[in-house]
Order: sequence, then C-alpha cells, then structure tokens
Amino acid sequence: MGNPAPALLEANAAFYAAFRTADAAAMEAVWARTRPLSCIHPGWPALHGREAVLASWRDILRAVDEVATVTFRDPRACAGHDFGYVLCYEQVGDNLLAATNLFVVEDGAWKLVHHHAGPCAQPIDAAPGTTRH
Repeated sequence: MGNPAPALLEANAAFYAAFRTADAAAMEAVWARTRPLSCIHPGWPALHGREAVLASWRDILRAVDEVATVTFRDPRACAGHDFGYVLCYEQVGDNLLAATNLFVVEDGAWKLVHHHAGPCAQPIDAAPGTTRH
C-alpha cells in the first residue's frame, strides 16, 4: 500500500473547496455516511450526528459573503490505513483559526467524521513549503 497522506490531503482540500464555494452538495459528500459524525464550530456547542452536523453546514453556507473569505493553510496530515487527521489553519476574514479534521476510509475514500476549529492565540508565519488554498 502506498502513502495514504496525499489522498487524505486531497479530501481535506475538497472539504475547504466546498466551504469556500458554499456548495452544500459537495459539503455533504465529504462527510462519512456510515460513521458517527461530530463538529465544533468556533463558539458553538459540540454537534453530534449526521443531521445536526450537515444542518449546521447548510446554515453556514447560506452566509455566502462570510464563507467566500475562507482559506486554509499549512495542512499537515497523519494517516494510517483507515484513519487519519489533518491539522491546519483557517483564515476566515480577519480571524485565524486552528482546525483539526478527522477522516476515516469509507467505501475506499477518505471521509470526514469530525471537524473542530477554534481561535488561534497568535498569528503564524508562513514557513517555506507552506500550502495556501
């Protein structure tokens, strides 16, 4: 088996592409269908279950002006055979957030099972090789 990290990073990029383009169908597609889901948006209580998580994203994606300014940077993947995570930073307008995205392999593809983003106490400098999306 090859290195699973590139495919994991692609799945993470697909999540942010759905977020940035406010594409609710694409957002639904990046989340697992058969596993328990959870999500913690900045300042929100923890959400549990597919319906609650996806309903929150539909509400967020309706706020197109704010969503259009979302970018992510410095993704770092840690991938095993069927579980992995990506740590990265989100830039939402003037706010810098640290994010953790947990993935599992479902039907041969990486699918999101948990997203957590929260304020980052201090700005980070882009290091050589940092990826911005």
